[in-house]
Amino acid sequence: MNFRKYIAFGLVFFGIYASAQQVLTTENAVKLALEHNYGIKIANSSVDVAENNSGILNSGYLPTLTGNAGASIDQQNTEGELANGDTRIANGAETRRYNASINLNYTLFDGLGRLYNYKRLKEEYQLSELEARETIETTILQLFSIYYSVAQLSENSSALEETITISKDRLTRAGYQFDYGQSTKLEVLNAEVDINNDSINLINAKQQLRNTKRDLNMVLGNQIAQDFDVSTEISFILQLNKEELLEKTKANNITLLQAEKNIAISQLDIKTNKAQFLPTVGLVGSYGWNESSNNSPLAFLLQNTNTGVSAGLNLSWNLFDGGSTLTRIKNAQINLEIQELQKQQLATDVERNFNNAWDDYQNRLTIYQVQEENIKTAQNNFERTQEKFKLGQVTSIEFRQAQLNLLNAELSRNQAKYDAKLAELTVLQLSGELLNVEL
Repeated sequence: MNFRKYIAFGLVFFGIYASAQQVLTTENAVKLALEHNYGIKIANSSVDVAENNSGILNSGYLPTLTGNAGASIDQQNTEGELANGDTRIANGAETRRYNASINLNYTLFDGLGRLYNYKRLKEEYQLSELEARETIETTILQLFSIYYSVAQLSENSSALEETITISKDRLTRAGYQFDYGQSTKLEVLNAEVDINNDSINLINAKQQLRNTKRDLNMVLGNQIAQDFDVSTEISFILQLNKEELLEKTKANNITLLQAEKNIAISQLDIKTNKAQFLPTVGLVGSYGWNESSNNSPLAFLLQNTNTGVSAGLNLSWNLFDGGSTLTRIKNAQINLEIQELQKQQLATDVERNFNNAWDDYQNRLTIYQVQEENIKTAQNNFERTQEKFKLGQVTSIEFRQAQLNLLNAELSRNQAKYDAKLAELTVLQLSGELLNVEL
């Protein structure tokens, strides 16, 4: 009996504690995940890198400007003979030289290679955005999967708590009946065994609930410091239209959009390689300053200073590179064909997956509706059996079976409810609408 008292006290304490916990709504959960989930943060950082790479500073369109400077000192012993036959000797003659220049280098034309490469960088940036969106969609779907697991376990725990309350009442009744000689000790022992089994099931359910809450908090970037509850209220988007969603799937599915970007990148790769057949024209220019001084008696000039500007054009044309450019072009064309075939395959797979997901959603929604009706039947059956049990018209075994039937109906209903909602979210993800609807 002490064991049952401890359980009752623990359940009361848990109920008081749980009522003071914060309720994490789906809206807040999504907001926390978007801001703090590590996978989403990494994906957003990758987008930032791709955006930097696609800027004008990485395009090759801007000129390069370099500065050079130098200084040197020479000290030499020199002996020289003049035209009149005199000989002059300079020991330790020192020569100083200084120079500085600014050099400009700009490619005027490179066969449009820069243009195609710049467009390629833009396409890669957009592809990185699609990859980030895919990460967000996957994370949000994972978030809801865990969130609804927490909700389901919460409802299961409540159902098990109600079962324990009923089992405790049965045990009390069996004790009274035994005390007054209306039943045997076996009825009391059976009731004790059942309440112990129910208590163990509740303990296991609560442990699983705590573990799943930790999993949910991990997806949220560990932003919830204390324990929390989740909302068990869900609504279905009943206005979903299969044909409209299928058209959206063909236009907005994330994998198909990524395949289109890869095709665009492959087309630009071909143009970039073909640009290497054309010449490159460049502009060069410089402004320089040079100064030298010489204290040797043999020198004609003791100091010399030069400044000036120079400019010019250069042309480079790789007339034949052994066929490597042609090979790259052929390989790029083959890669484009592969990308197009992969897109066709993906389109077929996505349409099949959508149809499967839609049928799965409809089936699970129907099962949930059937389970809702089954709850009513099980509840009615239990209430009738409970009344007959109080009147002594049914055995404790029959009463226990009705109790378990009601519990199993509630657990099955909870499972069906959240399975149907997750199936709906899968349909929305495939159609590219997961981030566009209010969940």
